[in-house]
Amino acid sequence: MPDMTEPDELSSPTTVHKSGIALTRRSLFVGAASLLVTGCATTVRPTPAVVPASVPAALPDRGAVPPMYYAMPDEPFPIPEVRISEVDPKFWRQEVDYPTDERPGTLIVDTPAKYLYHVLPGGRAMRYGIGVGREGFAWSGRAIVAYKRKWPRWTPPDEMVARQPKLAPYSIANGGMPPGLKNPLGARALYIHKDGKDTLYRIHGSPEAHSIGKAVSSGCIRLINQDVVYLHDQVRDGSTIVVIPDPSKGDLTVG
Repeated sequence: MPDMTEPDELSSPTTVHKSGIALTRRSLFVGAASLLVTGCATTVRPTPAVVPASVPAALPDRGAVPPMYYAMPDEPFPIPEVRISEVDPKFWRQEVDYPTDERPGTLIVDTPAKYLYHVLPGGRAMRYGIGVGREGFAWSGRAIVAYKRKWPRWTPPDEMVARQPKLAPYSIANGGMPPGLKNPLGARALYIHKDGKDTLYRIHGSPEAHSIGKAVSSGCIRLINQDVVYLHDQVRDGSTIVVIPDPSKGDLTVG
């Protein structure tokens, strides 16, 4: 199954590409048939009311790297330490109070606030800072995490390759891009489906710490690699995901 991820510069040896999975660009939304192939719908579904989590009064020292963001040398592709100075401490992974009507195990993406919550029992949640879709690529609605992959391959669809011929070596016909630190999907990916069909959206890792807390992707939800490794181990296949829209953007509704 192709991935609608659009990296910035695959040719750069020092830049790991910005990524995101989108059904189409805004200009391609007219192609209703292509949207139906991915199982997306354009019917608006109300999202649950949630109470924003409180930010601790005293934030940690941005210069000190917490152990959860140390290097991970035992991974198949060793993950370097996070450049923590590039991440606002409010976006560091932490457990917070989070009253919600959603069941424990649900993933809630607060697009405007740039947070992902994994709902826990007792009105608590694990909160992650995220990068979200930029204008024209954002999405919202309800779906499920169909399955997860460690160090996934990335396969841009033919339409993307046609727009960016330099991606031809990673086309579906050529088997996609192998796993690794330069792969746009990072160390882990969670695959989002609706009604049994792939939406082409992903929750995935990224080494680009500076992109957390920003609207930079082509629709996917990106986390720091260390965070997505942790999230991958906590989330079960079939878990519900709820994406809260950003009222300032024209979101595509899934579900």
